[in-house]
Amino acid sequence: MLVLLLVYAGPFAGLCWFSAGLCWSFCWFMLVLLLVYAGPFAGLYSRSFSIDYKNNCFQKDGKPFQYISGSIHYSRIPREYWKDRLLKMYMTGLNAIQVYVPWNFHETVQGVFNFAGDRDLEYFLNLANQTGLLVILRPGPYICAEWEMGGLPAWLLQKPNIILRSADTEYLKPASDWLAMLLTKMKPWLYQNGGNIISVQVENEYGSYFACDYNYMRHLHTLFRLFLGEDVILFTTDGNTDKEMICGTLEGLYATIDFGTDTNITAAFIRQRRFEPKGPLVNSEFYTGWLDHWGDKHASVDTVKVSKMLGEMLSMGASVNMYMFEGGTNFGYWNGADHDTRFRSVVTSYDYNAPLSEAGDPTDKLLAIRDVIKNFRDIPVGPMPPATPKFAYGFITLQKVSLLDTLSPQGPVRSQYPLTFEEIKQYYGFMLYRTTLPRNVPEPTPLISPLNGIHDRAYVSVNGVFQGLMERDTALVMNVTGQQGDQLDILVENMGRVNFGSYINDNKSLLGNLILGNDVLTDWSIYPLDIDTAVANGLLQVDHSGSAMEAGDGPMIYSGTLKSTGLAWDTFVKLNGWTKGQVWVNGVNLGRYWPQRGPQQTLYVPGPFLSATQPNNITVLELERIMSNEICPQYGTTPSRPLMLCGRR
Repeated sequence: MLVLLLVYAGPFAGLCWFSAGLCWSFCWFMLVLLLVYAGPFAGLYSRSFSIDYKNNCFQKDGKPFQYISGSIHYSRIPREYWKDRLLKMYMTGLNAIQVYVPWNFHETVQGVFNFAGDRDLEYFLNLANQTGLLVILRPGPYICAEWEMGGLPAWLLQKPNIILRSADTEYLKPASDWLAMLLTKMKPWLYQNGGNIISVQVENEYGSYFACDYNYMRHLHTLFRLFLGEDVILFTTDGNTDKEMICGTLEGLYATIDFGTDTNITAAFIRQRRFEPKGPLVNSEFYTGWLDHWGDKHASVDTVKVSKMLGEMLSMGASVNMYMFEGGTNFGYWNGADHDTRFRSVVTSYDYNAPLSEAGDPTDKLLAIRDVIKNFRDIPVGPMPPATPKFAYGFITLQKVSLLDTLSPQGPVRSQYPLTFEEIKQYYGFMLYRTTLPRNVPEPTPLISPLNGIHDRAYVSVNGVFQGLMERDTALVMNVTGQQGDQLDILVENMGRVNFGSYINDNKSLLGNLILGNDVLTDWSIYPLDIDTAVANGLLQVDHSGSAMEAGDGPMIYSGTLKSTGLAWDTFVKLNGWTKGQVWVNGVNLGRYWPQRGPQQTLYVPGPFLSATQPNNITVLELERIMSNEICPQYGTTPSRPLMLCGRR
């Protein structure tokens, strides 16, 4: 305040002192005006958020503060629904949200940054600010989050020897360029600068990564301080083991811990205290649910355990962030994967059994959490916003459209041996590998990937006749037959890159050679398939050889129309008699379906993706086999499990 008065009032005071001819009463009147109008600015400059090491708490504007936060990912929710989700979190009693920033979501192509539309991070921060929610920012550069490659751009893998998340200059240079751009944008949003960001996480659960590179963490620390200043709280988050806390923490970064309902609270916070003897207790990721992989049983966490444990932590004075509070959806190809004993891809739904469902609907878990929060702070007065309206639109009949090899507008890349997705700069989706059989194979002959090089699924055809599939870690041999010179097509699907652990250098392709009997297959034509652009621009042509599609095997694209109904409400697509593939609605990629493997049985369709007044185009890429020519967008109550069966099984 004193500095502000010296800056603004100093010239007038000097003028009054040295100008005998100037009326003293006028001078003092001007000084009073400056005091009045400096008031709001003085309030701005007095804003602070800090750690009180003496009293083991946070301080907000000089007063003790405990945050009760929930994680929400703007990248998994349509922009039109951001305000709805934030308001529901605020009405639950949260005073903060925790937000990841996925690097690859904003820099899909190196050097080209996208912060428009659903990627408008500053608009999201402003909505949170208007709603009354503080922000805990997690800008990475690595975020995990069950997101494709943990948020790292796939173009990093063009450097074959790159050591990700380390001081390797091939990684550190692009990561530093990204952070320099992002953190510069974020600085005005810091709480002390008038925004709502109260703390910023450096990296993410770094102790769980093999590198344990302190030089890398020191570099990030320096970079964050350079662009954000000395006043903002910088912190780390790591799992509840000594190894993770040792490798993930660094002097100058406040060490926090994460754990769920299967953990002893006292023991976990004792571990945090070994690394932070003073300051607030913080659980940066208190797990309200868990993720699903294809082929797993649907994960859930008991509501009673969540609410009981939350109350216990808050009673200890701990600040808690609930991960997740609203999970959302892995639209498009953004799902991640794990690789422990084998590769396991994350499902499209990121419902997470969270307090707000995938569709943003309040659950019993949310109401139980709100009842706990009432005991620790006043919650906003008023009703909880209702669930978004849903509608059952009925069945849609589809027709066959273009063959896959017509979806590579630039034509094939020729190579003696297979090239990776990254080498061809086709980072997501699908590529078609084509060659010819080198000799007659009248009897079933093994086609082998000897080095487990199918990343991640391969759909094999000979002269357009589907032969079967190969799959990473599980199905590396299959039999084919044919004549010398027959066309061999292998459609390779990227099922999402590993997002956690030591295997995040997850190249996609036919890695290594394929062997047919004793012959190494060579002379490949490789087609990068741009299916999304073709769908979005209406470039697919209906095959008029039949009025509707016929059931068959192998990859094929189908299209149909949902007539306008005057409504654009949320719905869920259930595909009866389909096997595995991808769905687009009006050019928007909803994500993967795989009901036969499960546990997910439906795809969420947000209302904003639909038109109330125009026909809605539905496109399906089926990869294996269809048994029906209808799909059903349908309404149900809990999208975390199969909903209504559209009147049929």
